Amino acid sequence: MFSKEDKKSTEDLSQTSNTIGKETILEGSLESAGNVRVEGKVYGNVKAKAKFVMGAEAYVDGSVVARSAEVGGKIRGNIEISEMLILKPSAVINGDILTNQLVVEPGATFNGGCKMGHLAKDIEIATPQSRATEKAIKRA
Repeated sequence: MFSKEDKKSTEDLSQTSNTIGKETILEGSLESAGNVRVEGKVYGNVKAKAKFVMGAEAYVDGSVVARSAEVGGKIRGNIEISEMLILKPSAVINGDILTNQLVVEPGATFNGGCKMGHLAKDIEIATPQSRATEKAIKRA
């Protein structure tokens, strides 16, 4: 079904890391086939096919979708994690959580609903070509 080259390129993409550093502000959505680490601020949705990590002073104003996550900062939006979500002591969540497993460390704050036992689903990342098609369709 998949050639060895296809599998290798997929594995390579899932091992990539993307970092939004401290003092960095991103306005807009972020999608990655690899890992995402946020130390700054993101005003938009974040989607990672692999792991999502937030530093203690990081902030996301939007939804977060990932395979697994460690959150130490503040999120104002819903979180959907297909495997394990870890809320560090400095985490502040204002939104609903949908996850398979949840670890809440002492000191973490969570305001919203939570549903566990979530069935893992494949996280779809749009390709640049499909986005161009979407824009063309929307204009028509």
